[in-house]
Amino acid sequence: MSSSIDRALMAMSLEEEDEPFDMPDLSEYCSSEKNVMSIIGRILNPDKQKVANLVMDLPRKWQIEGRVRGVALSKERFQFIFKHQHDMEAILDKGVHTYNEWAIAIERWIEKPPSDYLQYISVWVQIQNIPVNFYTYAAIMAFGELVGQVDVVALDPEKSQRQEFVRVNVKFDVSKPLRRSKVVNLPRGAGSVNLFFDYERVQKRCFSCQRLTHDQSICPLVLKEKEEKKEEGTKFSKEAEFKKARLIPESDPLFGVLEEHQVAVNPNTGRPRIAKEVLEGMRQYLLVADGAERIARAERIKTSLSDLKNDPVGEKSILRLEPAPLLSADLNVGKDIVFEYSIPSVSDPLPKDSQNKMKLMRGAISAGQALSYGSAKHQQGLEGDYLYQSEESSASFLDSSTVLRTGFYEAGSSGTIKKKFKRRRRPPKGQRQDEDCLNVYSSAEITTNKQEGGIKRRDADVM
Repeated sequence: MSSSIDRALMAMSLEEEDEPFDMPDLSEYCSSEKNVMSIIGRILNPDKQKVANLVMDLPRKWQIEGRVRGVALSKERFQFIFKHQHDMEAILDKGVHTYNEWAIAIERWIEKPPSDYLQYISVWVQIQNIPVNFYTYAAIMAFGELVGQVDVVALDPEKSQRQEFVRVNVKFDVSKPLRRSKVVNLPRGAGSVNLFFDYERVQKRCFSCQRLTHDQSICPLVLKEKEEKKEEGTKFSKEAEFKKARLIPESDPLFGVLEEHQVAVNPNTGRPRIAKEVLEGMRQYLLVADGAERIARAERIKTSLSDLKNDPVGEKSILRLEPAPLLSADLNVGKDIVFEYSIPSVSDPLPKDSQNKMKLMRGAISAGQALSYGSAKHQQGLEGDYLYQSEESSASFLDSSTVLRTGFYEAGSSGTIKKKFKRRRRPPKGQRQDEDCLNVYSSAEITTNKQEGGIKRRDADVM
């Protein structure tokens, strides 16, 4: 027995190759058909968010319990499978979603996701303090590019604007900090202006580095500052100088055609000035030619780049391969319903629907009162009172049935209406006593006159 075990142990090897398992390409193994109606998400702050709780709480927050099913894929990723497509599209159109007041990244399911999948979120940004001489579509798009890739610009230059900001929808990289402001130098010596950015539906962030992935207590910048303060007395502060690697080496076909700053990362946007696919196309365009033809093609590339230098829309769509942003005339696009309790001013005109309802109400009241009351003056007074009450109740929430008011109320067809009392037109006590005395005196005089008249009549009959 022991000899057989020894032979088996001697036959074993630590360098045994582990062959991978080949998944059968069969329909019963694949769930792609179910995943079509699903979204994939990723939590951004694992210290404050737990996937196990998120998959149970978000359907209740979205108010679609029973119509969606959550699946915890890993400690950071999750999936929601919907029964109806309109529910899934409504969730995706809302913009930024949060859990425990920290943002999460969600996208529609893709069978073969790219490398930057769940790396971006769609967020509406409010740009404030825009210069009055640069209130154009191109300028606002350029301001939005400072935050991320612009998809929609909510601007209608033909209508009045009550808001002190312009909204743009951008594709924001969650690994970068939220930019709160940016100094912009204006051309022609017009000075500079400080733009401010406010992000809708974004709640918590790190107040040190403005990132969405951690709290301020564990911010790497804060921890690094603390370590540097501890090491100040040790005198080991050596400045390491790193030589920047050339973006275009000498062996590259684009060497001498493009400059380093043309292919570098834009410090304002944090994205490459030219996409990798475009650079690869330029290389292939040069490699297929030799001699004079190659020199001519290099000049064409330089001319094309110089022409696009003053065209931000062309740089966005041609060099960076980003879709051109949409122009929306609806300034509140992407916003949910907002309930306000402010009392409207008297000068604000009523909408057409309210005016039509007021006309119908006025006609109904006048018709009903004409049948009930004969007096025209009384009818006008009641009509004015009822109209005043209806306008007051529609304009303010203070006159609702849940607010305590003195007096009695009776049920009506359109809510509770304060019951009106008829005043007794009774004279004061002193006036009533004087009138009683006069009435007694006049009644006594009438009775004496009647008695005298009766005696004279009897005397005339006797004679």
